[in-house]
Amino acid sequence: MKLLRVGTAGSERPALLDAEGILRDLSGVVPDIDGALLADDAALGRVRAAAESGELPVLDADGLRVGPPLARIGKIVCIGLNYHDHARETGAEPPTEPVIFFKAADTVVGPDDTVLVPRGSVKTDWEVELAVVIGRTARYLESHEEALARVAGYAVAHDVSEREFQIERGGTWDKGKNCETFNPLGPWLVTADEVSDPQDLSLKLWVNGELKQDGTTGEQIFSVAEVVRYVSQFMTLYPGDVINTGTPAGVALGQPEPKPYLRAGDVVELEIGGLGRQRQEFKPA
Repeated sequence: MKLLRVGTAGSERPALLDAEGILRDLSGVVPDIDGALLADDAALGRVRAAAESGELPVLDADGLRVGPPLARIGKIVCIGLNYHDHARETGAEPPTEPVIFFKAADTVVGPDDTVLVPRGSVKTDWEVELAVVIGRTARYLESHEEALARVAGYAVAHDVSEREFQIERGGTWDKGKNCETFNPLGPWLVTADEVSDPQDLSLKLWVNGELKQDGTTGEQIFSVAEVVRYVSQFMTLYPGDVINTGTPAGVALGQPEPKPYLRAGDVVELEIGGLGRQRQEFKPA
């Protein structure tokens, strides 16, 4: 299923994109799309049955804002330097264990919402990423099979980053990762049963119409299953938590000087095969 949330920011309602690409209203079936729904097999069964019935009310998608596909996100765990080609382009040694950092849930906006260039920023960068949405509690997992069984679905994430804040201003990466609007998510939460192999997904990103990133999750150093298993050794993952699994080569940081960092007025578009497409205009904070 392709689950999404539509409407004005803060007042989104649950919806579903059916097999024919028709947008349908789910608000009569479930109150929202969140961790509680993803952990409730009976509720998910009702959603699936309603989708298959073809009787859900049709929504007019024209002019309707698409919000983040997941409400009440618990935490966003991010994996850094998780693509062989991205590590090479930045001159970094491939990590021997996953690099973990966090984004606050309040960085999440809709897939086509405005992204704000922080005040004083000179190195705002783009990063298309596969987001993994957790649907079952995960702690001290032992196998990749157990890990994938905890995954409710997948989505497109844009891990916007300010490299000067991240790298040159001291401390951890968090200052360059948690600026407002720095995690567009969606358009859809695609349930795991529709993604046969999370290591065979194409990722693309354009800046002002120019292709900048063109990769595949097959380049990941640590697979989705390994990332979920590994993270569960250090923290408990709950339904509604999200993991951003890293970005392929092609970011501004990896380009020759002068590096083409983002400025107000730029337009970024990105997509992952089967998971949908985003488009953001960048404006000053």
